[in-house]
Amino acid sequence: MGSGSKTFLKDKTLKSFVAIQPPHHQSQFRLCDSPLASFPRWTVFTSHGPTVIMPTWFCSREWFFHVGKFDEGGKGVPEDLLFFYKHIQKGGEVFRVNHCLLLYRYHPQAATHSVLEGTIWNHRVRFLEDRVLSSWASFTIWNAGKQGKKLYRSLSPANQKKVTAFCDVDEKKITKGFYTYEESEERPKPKIPICHFRDATPPFIICVKLDLTGGAFETNLNMLSLKEGMDYYHFN
Repeated sequence: MGSGSKTFLKDKTLKSFVAIQPPHHQSQFRLCDSPLASFPRWTVFTSHGPTVIMPTWFCSREWFFHVGKFDEGGKGVPEDLLFFYKHIQKGGEVFRVNHCLLLYRYHPQAATHSVLEGTIWNHRVRFLEDRVLSSWASFTIWNAGKQGKKLYRSLSPANQKKVTAFCDVDEKKITKGFYTYEESEERPKPKIPICHFRDATPPFIICVKLDLTGGAFETNLNMLSLKEGMDYYHFN
């Protein structure tokens, strides 16, 4: 490897193709097949683990030590997700190499199953608060349903106060008019307005899954002419 390549690698994490055995588990790693040559930084909030699965990573030794190695806290620690977040925080990027360089064997005894979904969720929320919400004075949560409310309840009290509204397309939720945070110890309990997405004020944290509405959600989002990474982030 020449010096030019080493300079490139020291501040980038690269991604290769990966073959997964048994083959029927490949659907769980759909992002591996993304045709993108690079991954925009705002997509790091969209996955239940690292946006790019860990077995496919490779980077220079220099960059690995710069980021700070893996968290060896033991069983149940999502060390790949934590390393990925540190990589992003230190200015790293993600690229794809269009060759299958790895065979990943998926099996029931894999350590990945010891990491609880709630643990990953909490790390994702804290990363969102640190990287995005810390610079916003207010925002709207797009989804007045289960996922949107879960995100609201998971936010720090300071960031909960920044939520000006939930928005949705469900007439029943909109007609209700507000969401009451029943678990709050505040008196009176916080009531957050619910409005139609066309009446909502950006920026948005979007808690709606893509590709599940026959294109309806994507059409609604596109009609607002917003810029991802500035006016909204997906957190689905």
